[in-house]
Order: sequence, then structure tokens, then C-alpha cells
Amino acid sequence: MGWLGTRTDRAEALAGFYRTVLGLRETYTEPGFWVFTLPDGRNVEVFGAGSNKDFFDTGPVAGFAVRDLPAAVEELRAAGIEVIGEPGESWQHFRGPDGNIYALVADVR
Repeated sequence: MGWLGTRTDRAEALAGFYRTVLGLRETYTEPGFWVFTLPDGRNVEVFGAGSNKDFFDTGPVAGFAVRDLPAAVEELRAAGIEVIGEPGESWQHFRGPDGNIYALVADVR
């Protein structure tokens, strides 16, 4: 697993749970958005109202770690998978065959 993001209407409660119950280290926050870094350096993110991730509408979004992001994106396209938007610096979102949103995340470890 390379990344996990959750869009929820109870974002502050979920962020508080990650911070106080699970003991995750909060490394970034802005209104409606929290980033927590796991011990291995990967991130768990929470998106609430006002975040710019409106396409995360199918539940938690898992990001699968890949060693070569551009090659992995091309494999998705070749397989007929819908790639969403332009790639980020280290990620690319896509819609799986089940209709849910997922991501590829560059494994920089």
C-alpha cells in the first residue's frame, strides 16, 4: 500500500481519531484537509468539505505503490482503465473496473 485517502462529511472526527486514538503524526493541515504520516513515511489523508478532491466520492481511496509511475500509468491506459486528470508529481488517480477511485503512488523508498 502506498497511500490512503478518505473523503467524509465527518472529516474533523476522523482526523481526531487518527491523531489521538491511532497516534498518527499530523504533518500538514488546511481547512478541510489533513495529512498524517505513517512510520514508514507514507501518508494517510482526510478530505472534508472544502477540499479539492470532489472526485473522491466512492469511499476510501487506496493508492498502490509502484516503482515506475509513468510505465504503470501507461499499463493502465493500455488496459482500457479510465485515468483521472493529469498525473501529480508522485501519483495518478484512476477509476477501477468496480467504479471506485484508486491511485498509483510512486514508491520513493
